[in-house]
Amino acid sequence: MIGISKLLVNTNNFGDSLRYTHNSQGACHGTTHGRGPVVVWNCTKTCNLRCIHCYAGSDNRKYEGELTTEEALTFIDDLQEFKVPVLLISGGEPFMREDILYLAEYAAKKGIRTTFSTNGTLITYKIAKKLKEIGVGYVGISLDGLGENNDRFRGKKGAFDLALEGIRNCLAVGQKVGLRFTINRHNFHELDGIFDLLEEEKIPRVCFYHLVYSGRGSKMIEEDISHEETRQALDLIIDKVQYFHKKGLNIEVLTVDNHADGVYLYLRLLKEDPQRAGEVLKLLKYNGGNRSGIAIGEVDWYGNVHPDQFTQNHTFGNVRERKFGEIWTDLSNPILKGLKDRKGLLVGRCAKCKWLDICNGNFRARAEAVTGNFWESDPACYLTDEEIGLTEEVVNG
Repeated sequence: MIGISKLLVNTNNFGDSLRYTHNSQGACHGTTHGRGPVVVWNCTKTCNLRCIHCYAGSDNRKYEGELTTEEALTFIDDLQEFKVPVLLISGGEPFMREDILYLAEYAAKKGIRTTFSTNGTLITYKIAKKLKEIGVGYVGISLDGLGENNDRFRGKKGAFDLALEGIRNCLAVGQKVGLRFTINRHNFHELDGIFDLLEEEKIPRVCFYHLVYSGRGSKMIEEDISHEETRQALDLIIDKVQYFHKKGLNIEVLTVDNHADGVYLYLRLLKEDPQRAGEVLKLLKYNGGNRSGIAIGEVDWYGNVHPDQFTQNHTFGNVRERKFGEIWTDLSNPILKGLKDRKGLLVGRCAKCKWLDICNGNFRARAEAVTGNFWESDPACYLTDEEIGLTEEVVNG
């Protein structure tokens, strides 16, 4: 995640303490030294919607073999032992799992910050109130367009209205909530409208996701926006953060799954505010770029451990057989070992990029989806050869 608000106007939110501290430098098994990673738990593959970009390939049916309640409790105990700071419960749709509130409360009582990634359509006022009562730290609700465009993307008429009602229910009970928006060719033109919605509904947080070619999303490579459109999107996001700041609106804005965003913001600030640019560069170096396999990991509905939720084709072990911490620190798997210190394995533009220390090769799942090589360059990097120093190499070579 790139904390655009943090970098641009120096806001302070919970996640910033995990992303932008000196103690995060050099950590190879977690967010910081002495702590485990943020763990995404896809607690079920069942979902009441059928989104065209779903990385999990979920459907509205029951899947056999998912972790039982008792197995999930043991898994949570293992996360506490490994000092995992955050458990992000996702799906499928997590609220399709009958015991999920019980499990979320259990994790919260264990001292793990418990959050949800959900389509929001099942969050009634009663459920929102329960989430607040059990100490859920944050609920991220996905909207991938406005009105009918979201419904088309989500595969269900009325999904937008139900999700918005879920957001309002959370706001009504004081449960921290925000939007998740995956940018693609079909909703790129609605970015302005999403910012208007944030302001009108007083929604305090938004994460703009870059498309990752995984699951059903692997069929959407041609539906991604162009590099030039990505730059336009980032300019708009930066402008809106500055607008919110000037109006005194406390709305946290982040981008996700493309660490070129941090470099792009830094390069823009070099022109507009060089002093702030220096601070941003320092924070980006603390963060270290993409840390799948280091500061973020994923456990699927069957208990399999993966580098992140988009890279489920690479499995390191199963929490039914070994504790999560044992799996996460076992470097016998070449992919997990490589992710811990990947710079020497990267090829192509990534290997030669002068911003490698603050991007760390960006997103491996996209590179593998397009090229078949896990260590190839991320095709979604929209920085020019000049911006990453390749033209300098040609001139000096």
